Amino acid sequence: MGKIDIIKQKKCEGGIVMTVHIGAEKGQIAPMVFMPGDPLRAKFIAETYLKDPKEVTSIRGMLGFTGTFDGKDVTVMGSGMGMPSMGIYSYELYTEYDVESIVRIGSCGSFQEDVRVRDVIIAMGASTNSNFASQYGLPGTYSAIADPQLFMKAMENAQEKNLPVKAGNILSSDIFCDNDPNSWMKWAMMNVLAVEMEAAALYMNAARLKKRALAILTVSDSLVTGALTTAEEREKTFTDMMELALSLA
Repeated sequence: MGKIDIIKQKKCEGGIVMTVHIGAEKGQIAPMVFMPGDPLRAKFIAETYLKDPKEVTSIRGMLGFTGTFDGKDVTVMGSGMGMPSMGIYSYELYTEYDVESIVRIGSCGSFQEDVRVRDVIIAMGASTNSNFASQYGLPGTYSAIADPQLFMKAMENAQEKNLPVKAGNILSSDIFCDNDPNSWMKWAMMNVLAVEMEAAALYMNAARLKKRALAILTVSDSLVTGALTTAEEREKTFTDMMELALSLA
């Protein structure tokens, strides 16, 4: 274990490992975790879909709940906004809590005219304008992609549910309020479907740690048309995305 790993964690009474950022005890987090960015969306999902959900962490207000869905143990936990936050939580879940799969459940902004508000996107890959991959010292440009098995299962389940979905590349951006309001058009030119702020970090952590990851997103607003949804709608009404994600449990 490296120095950074030691700094990132502490021991609670009885020697049970807890990280600095996640308060759950060992065994309280399931092997499959569903991660919305918003902790209140995590609470909504747990209370709406899980049987006997139990709050297992609330450090920094980042709520996490473990319960059962269709008889299987699952955890729903917020990731916060941006790649640094997703990077921290997903890394600690994978390395300290033996999590095998993380499915991001989030919102995104459309770059394409035919990708409309409330459409569901399954992210095959996540381009990025961040330098998250620089930590690996790679002699080239890394392509952050979803776990193929999770991706194929999500596509199959969407078809079984008669749920129309878009599949393709997205952008994970470090910037929400871009100084250049038209920079997104260059990504759109490369058929990037939409923008969000977390998936690339999740996909890279999963690849580095030989784990599994997928992002399923709902379009909350369109940079093409200007259409948008409210914060409350994002928290409580993107149920197609939530139910498709949970079908992977």
